[in-house]
Amino acid sequence: MIRIESDRLHLRTFVETDAKKLAELLQRNKYFWATYEPLHDAEYYTEEAQFRKILEGLHLQRTNREYSFGIFTKDEEQLIGHISLYAIKRLPYSSAFIGYSIDERFTGQGIATEAVNEVVQFAFNVVNLHRIEAYVSPKNIASVKVLEKANFKREGLLRELLYINGSWEDHYMYALLQSDYFRNQR
Repeated sequence: MIRIESDRLHLRTFVETDAKKLAELLQRNKYFWATYEPLHDAEYYTEEAQFRKILEGLHLQRTNREYSFGIFTKDEEQLIGHISLYAIKRLPYSSAFIGYSIDERFTGQGIATEAVNEVVQFAFNVVNLHRIEAYVSPKNIASVKVLEKANFKREGLLRELLYINGSWEDHYMYALLQSDYFRNQR
């Protein structure tokens, strides 16, 4: 298990016993998050499905291809979101994607920005990646702000990238390079 502490948050990789809390988080935010991501079938929101997803994530973590963290309140009592470093590619790319979702009740408090900053630090200092990428809907102003606060740079628009709830949606491509990250840390 990997743990990351920040000022207000406790991030840790998911374990099997988190399946119930994760399913509850997903169910509670099902329609809120569906604005920017596809709705899933009913089975996806069950504890059993999330248990299987956590097992898959643990396998990917052991092979250094993905790190899926729960975002918990500092006392680790409440799961308030999730964030992943995924699709990790080694040289010649040395890159990964970052994705995150915050419980609707906790949005607008800087939690996503804090979590992204912590996972970026982990990605560059521990995993030793060269580049982190993110896709974000132009309509998702809050997430665009999160990435820009974390010093990600918009590199372009990917037209009709994702099929979300009945229509093809454009997404911005954002990226942060390790060299830019270290330069900004000085």
